[in-house]
Amino acid sequence: MKLGRLMLRAAVGGFFVGHGTQKLFGWFGGNGLGATASGFESMGLRPGKLQATAAGVAESAGGAALALGYQTPLASATLISVMLTAINRVHLKNGPWASKGGYEYNVVLLAAAAALAEAGPGGLSLDALRGKEKEGAKWGLLALALGVAGAAGAHVYSEQQAAKAAPVPASSNGSAATAPQPEPAPVPEPTQVNGNGNGEDAAQAADEADAQSAGGEGDSEA
Repeated sequence: MKLGRLMLRAAVGGFFVGHGTQKLFGWFGGNGLGATASGFESMGLRPGKLQATAAGVAESAGGAALALGYQTPLASATLISVMLTAINRVHLKNGPWASKGGYEYNVVLLAAAAALAEAGPGGLSLDALRGKEKEGAKWGLLALALGVAGAAGAHVYSEQQAAKAAPVPASSNGSAATAPQPEPAPVPEPTQVNGNGNGEDAAQAADEADAQSAGGEGDSEA
């Protein structure tokens, strides 16, 4: 049914465009990129600004392409990736139901995108006008596989960035642990001389010794 697929593409793709531009530009009552980046950081998606930008672009571009029926399998894969990441990072812990913050809505959108990749965008699409409409189970499975790969890549990258940003473990006394430093080599003490450093103390001591020796000889002669 050409009209039915057009309606499905317009609804799913159009709402994705709305969500993407909410993230990027704050349109339609959205928070904009700065606040979205902070939210992504709190969910462990790091760096937040890069991840928020990637999600906003994926939703906006993928949604527009799906709505227009352009490169439909790739557009579907992009949106599937975003939904899998949202399920993993936000909704999975809440269970399935949307009323409790679960992943119900995300799964519906994911399934709709995969179904369009398999069924094709229909005759009322840019793919059909270009003579490059693709349909069949292999395209649906390809969209799913690419979506899973994209979500997995975003997850692994976020974990790597989080590990790099982890603080240095503290030692038992609460200070940051550092590698032991070698003890400095002992520095020999300089020979003690008087303030002007010309050796007068040593000469004076020698004169006193000579005087004592001379006195002793005189006593013995007496």
